[in-house]
Amino acid sequence: MSAPASPAAPVLLCAGEALIDMVPRPTPEGQAFLPLPGGAVFNTAIAAARLGVSTRFWYGLSSDMFGEQLRAALADAGADASLCAPVDRHTTLAFVTLVEGQARYLFLDENTAGRMLTPVDLPDLPDEVGVLFFGGISLVNEPVGSAMEALAARTAGDGQVRLIMLDPNIRPGFIRDEATYRARLFRLIALSHVVKLSDEDLFWLTGPGEIATQAERIRAMGPRLVLITLGARGARAFGEGLDVAVPGQAVTVADTVGAGDTFNAAFLCALVERGLATPEALGGMSSDVLNAALDFASRAAAISVTRAGANPPWRHEVAAAG
Repeated sequence: MSAPASPAAPVLLCAGEALIDMVPRPTPEGQAFLPLPGGAVFNTAIAAARLGVSTRFWYGLSSDMFGEQLRAALADAGADASLCAPVDRHTTLAFVTLVEGQARYLFLDENTAGRMLTPVDLPDLPDEVGVLFFGGISLVNEPVGSAMEALAARTAGDGQVRLIMLDPNIRPGFIRDEATYRARLFRLIALSHVVKLSDEDLFWLTGPGEIATQAERIRAMGPRLVLITLGARGARAFGEGLDVAVPGQAVTVADTVGAGDTFNAAFLCALVERGLATPEALGGMSSDVLNAALDFASRAAAISVTRAGANPPWRHEVAAAG
């Protein structure tokens, strides 16, 4: 008698921003800008697919040449963009400057393919989608912010057990209505099972304080796990009775573009591979397993920061650096 087939691993759907990063490059004539595919949620989808997670992506992708560049990058990584119908609006552009290795952005986002998504445009989720990831600037402005919140709320209430992860990746300079944005983030935090914040994001949301205390304030809003990234100092994770920390990796930093996005993808990859990508499974996670997931995410992110631009590692590269 043959053994029963093991259940298929859940598919990850990354829903949110895709844009073109206009990255500075020196030329004999002066500084120029190189167009590279990017966006926090887009980067997470690319990273997850490169790490071996079955990944789908949804956002408004333009029919212009930049939209085609975004689609090609998803295809090259192995991420499925079939839920994205071509949109006859232009692609968001983000002009990047680097200050001591830290990225600063100027967004050109008005009336773009992604920005103008509405709740009417929400896709029907395939049954195999078991994990959803939200975040980035797609949560800030209207109407796309309402569309993303509606998708998260519909997912949480549709009767299927799907894991929701949120990384707001807060860009204070992009926010025009802080009160509305904060209220949306708090509603999304309450809907999410895993919330990842940088230490800067955490303090922007909660005010200054001790990291463990402020992270527990976020967890009290509803998530099972709160992950805090600390840059070169590593990362911490907080759950019911859990406070796990991993140190930073010693690497030479080119820039930090996409590091948090790679961290998100790698953490979800670790959950999927261990059969823990469900809300119920998170509740029974041990500190050892959580430490292993954090360590894998930190190692993947460390590879990302050694490269210019958002260029997450493939699975074999993380294994080789392991």
